[in-house]
Amino acid sequence: MQKDFSIVIPVFNEEESLRELMANIKKAFSNVKKTYEVIFVDDGSTDGSLEILKQFVHANKNIKVCSFRKNLGKSPALMLGFQKATGKFIATLDADLQDDPANIIPLYQRLTNSKLDLVTGWRKQRRDNLFKVATSRIFNKIVSIMFGVKLHDLNSGLKLYRSETAKELRIYGGMHRFIPIIAADIGFNVGEKDITHHVRKYGVSKYKFTKIFTDIPDLITIYFITKYNRRPLHFFGKIGSLIFSIGLVALLYLFYLRLTGERIGDRPLLLFGILLVLVGIQIALTGLVADLIVNKNEKDKDYYPMKYESEN
Repeated sequence: MQKDFSIVIPVFNEEESLRELMANIKKAFSNVKKTYEVIFVDDGSTDGSLEILKQFVHANKNIKVCSFRKNLGKSPALMLGFQKATGKFIATLDADLQDDPANIIPLYQRLTNSKLDLVTGWRKQRRDNLFKVATSRIFNKIVSIMFGVKLHDLNSGLKLYRSETAKELRIYGGMHRFIPIIAADIGFNVGEKDITHHVRKYGVSKYKFTKIFTDIPDLITIYFITKYNRRPLHFFGKIGSLIFSIGLVALLYLFYLRLTGERIGDRPLLLFGILLVLVGIQIALTGLVADLIVNKNEKDKDYYPMKYESEN
């Protein structure tokens, strides 16, 4: 019998919080007439997380556990969880106890009452350090302006999807930070709901200062994928044409000077103009090659180096 909810939880070195997390999930659904399964995806933990998760499997047939041989990142963990989920709705939350499972039902009510496909949690009163909160707000503001998706908290770990929405997503690298953007680009209706956010109780945050520099390339990738995924020539063509045009104008100006009798062979502008023309042509040709790849390339089948997977 199909469950109402599949709860997907990526885990990386969270042995201290797992038992309390499981107790919180049971408590959240104790007075709710909804069935659920929990899918833990161990992302190559090096502590005792996997052993605790195996104990959960033996004690509860509604718990599934998958474990990667090494740390692959949150995006592959979520993708695998989505594949294994069988519920009508799929919820995701982090394993560090900052996300409250009790918020899943309010998200469900928001999703069904508004006919949305994805509801992301808005950590309105976020319980993190000032630097993390400030950078997150700036990031969310920039992304909202760039993509026109008006959300306050794109990267909240607590989200609720209709099953078909989650299973249609294709994310990798750091794309889990942009799931609402990707879902909206596909054509799904995206909304948000304010949720309770707790102070981290155990362990240390996986957030590092260097993630600021990794977020920027991811942002560029997402912009390219959502805007020019099926027409890369339009992206590279615009850039190449602009650079080519600037170089061409410079060369035409030098050509005019040459017609008036002035020497141009020793002018730096000559080399600069030739360089811009060549670079512009190369960028445009790159777009042409990318267009050919898009039309011919077939997606490879997803592969995950598994270490353990429960039979439930």
